[in-house]
Amino acid sequence: MPTPKVPMSKIRRVLQLLHEAGLSQREAARAAGVGKTCVSDIASRARAAGLSWAQARELDDDALQARLHPAPVARSARHLEPDWSELHQQLKRPGVTLQLLWEEYQLAHDGRAYKYSAFCEKYARFARGLKRSMRQVHKAGERLFVDYAGQTVELVDMFSGEITRAQIFVAVLGASNLTYACATRTQQAEDWVRSIIAALQFIGGVPRLLVPDQPRALMARPDRYEPTAHRLLAELGEHYGVAILPARPAHPKDKAKVEVGVQVVERWILARLRGRRFINLAELNHAIAPLLTQLNERPFKKLPGCRRSAFEAMERAALAPLPAMPMQVARFKLARVNIDYHVEYEGHYYSVPHRLVGQQVELRITDKTLEALHKTQRVAAHVLNGRRGGHSTTAEHMPASHRAHAQWSPAKLLGWGQGIGEACAAVVRWQLEHRPHPEQGYRACLGLMRLGREYGSERLEAACARALSIRAPHYKSISSILASGLDRHGTSQHDLPAMPVHENVRGAGYYH
Repeated sequence: MPTPKVPMSKIRRVLQLLHEAGLSQREAARAAGVGKTCVSDIASRARAAGLSWAQARELDDDALQARLHPAPVARSARHLEPDWSELHQQLKRPGVTLQLLWEEYQLAHDGRAYKYSAFCEKYARFARGLKRSMRQVHKAGERLFVDYAGQTVELVDMFSGEITRAQIFVAVLGASNLTYACATRTQQAEDWVRSIIAALQFIGGVPRLLVPDQPRALMARPDRYEPTAHRLLAELGEHYGVAILPARPAHPKDKAKVEVGVQVVERWILARLRGRRFINLAELNHAIAPLLTQLNERPFKKLPGCRRSAFEAMERAALAPLPAMPMQVARFKLARVNIDYHVEYEGHYYSVPHRLVGQQVELRITDKTLEALHKTQRVAAHVLNGRRGGHSTTAEHMPASHRAHAQWSPAKLLGWGQGIGEACAAVVRWQLEHRPHPEQGYRACLGLMRLGREYGSERLEAACARALSIRAPHYKSISSILASGLDRHGTSQHDLPAMPVHENVRGAGYYH
């Protein structure tokens, strides 16, 4: 059954809705009562004819029909072939479509250009002749594919002769095929993230999507439909503003770019290093760097330019800028807050707010710092300390009573005693000097402060003088003197009552 012809009134209505009302094609189709495909065809023909609504409104039906549906031109053997490789490169730019490229081609070669159907057919034939990895069209600045190569490189310890295998990380940009490679010791999460950061620094920008595989090191919960990224990978995405889009498990075509990139790195870099022996990662990466430059500057076989020139021409400008500071790679560990409001990491103890005693926090450890996170909020930060058995304590994390106690030092306590008087200072000094540790006398000194607030400085000084005279400079003695009012009496021996003469009074000689 032939497709019914669209009335000219509806064509005018569609043009009015698109140009004057500013509706989308879907909205215009619904408002005009025609199909979306019909609206798309009308809009395309009007755009190809350079026809605006203001012009269409002034034309009668026959003239408008002639503008939208020009008479077919006899096929000519002298059609001008477009530069298919250039068109293929242009398709990688954001927003560029075959329809747009055909319209520009038709305007440039009016009368000698292929019709749209022939144009699409010839482009599809050209694309089929390219490498398998280039069948998929990637927009500039959209995706960075990352993976590890299957091949490894031997590292031989120069002292022990022990052989380890270095892993080779590879990253490939989707549109330009710009390739980055480096060696790491393992394929743990830290190695993945450090390598991705190095790749972003190498290309000098940030793509919109990062496409890794789904190894256990990167995925806390691998899944075909809703994978959950490792905490460190998620933090990288937040820091650089890049979305993580893992490839589906067992679907290597989801990341075909890097699969081919791995093959190229193995053939063009690792194969050239096969006869060399390396003693550490730094030496290996130093050898990879010039070969990587040569790889990115090697000309394409079927496209103009090379990886580096394609990147500079169309992809660099499409990348988002790098953040001011690169991300610090961190390790994460769960810990429970002890009763002394400290958490332990590798034998050292770090304070957290005392209100979190007994609760679980997440430790974020970088090369220089340790942070404690509670419900994703940072509650403490310390400089990383490797001294086992030591404590890193922040005063703000302590209860008020502990903080007040911790603020007192022997020098500060002696200064307070001097402010009361010589006798009080002597009692404070006795407390600090006659204890196994000065901190054991802090409590008695704090008790003296309470007595000073309760009885006043003058009475406290007098009580201390009396306590020294009877050789009892203890807190309890001074408190008893003040409570009984003995501080109000002099400390001379004549003021004291005489000792009774009695046979039961032994005297000083009894003890010698």
